[in-house]
Amino acid sequence: MSTDPLVVGRVVGDVVDHFSPSVRMSVTYNSNKHVYNGHELFPCAVTTKPRVEVHGGDMRSFFTLVMTDPDVPGPSDPYLREHLHWLVTDIPGTTDATFGKEIVGYEMPRPNIGIHRFVFLLFKQKRRQTVMKGPLSRDNFNTRMFAQENDLGLPVAALFFNAQRETAARRR
Repeated sequence: MSTDPLVVGRVVGDVVDHFSPSVRMSVTYNSNKHVYNGHELFPCAVTTKPRVEVHGGDMRSFFTLVMTDPDVPGPSDPYLREHLHWLVTDIPGTTDATFGKEIVGYEMPRPNIGIHRFVFLLFKQKRRQTVMKGPLSRDNFNTRMFAQENDLGLPVAALFFNAQRETAARRR
C-alpha cells in the first residue's frame, strides 16, 4: 500500500499519471502559510497568489506551473473536472513563479460543495517558450492533455492542499 500523499489523495490517477519527482517545489501563501500535501487551508488564506519556488533546477532549465481543482463542482460527482486556477510558463529553474510568464492569472479557490483538492504541478520544459498555447477556458481543463499538447511529459514535482467552503462558524 502506498504512503505517497499524492497517491493517497488520488492526485496521481485523477489528475496525472504516476511520476518520480526530480525537483522540489515549495508553495507559500502570505509568506507564512506553507502548502503540505493533504493539509487543509481556509479559502480566506489563499486569496492572493502564492510564492512558488523551484529547488533543484539550474540556469538552463525552465518550468511550467499548473494549479488545478479536479473536484468541480463537487468531489462526489466531479463532472466538470478540472478547473484551472493558474498557469505560469518559462519559470527559470533557479527562481520562483513570479519570474515566469503568466498565461492564466491566479484565481482564488472558491469550493462550494465538499472538500476540494487544489493541485500544483510543476513540469520541466524542453526549452524556453515550449508552451505556446494556453487553454481556451479555465473550465474542463485537462492537465494530462495540456502536458501532452505542449510536449511537457510527466510532472517533476507536485503539491496539493484541501479546502472547503467557509461558514461563519468555521471562521471563528
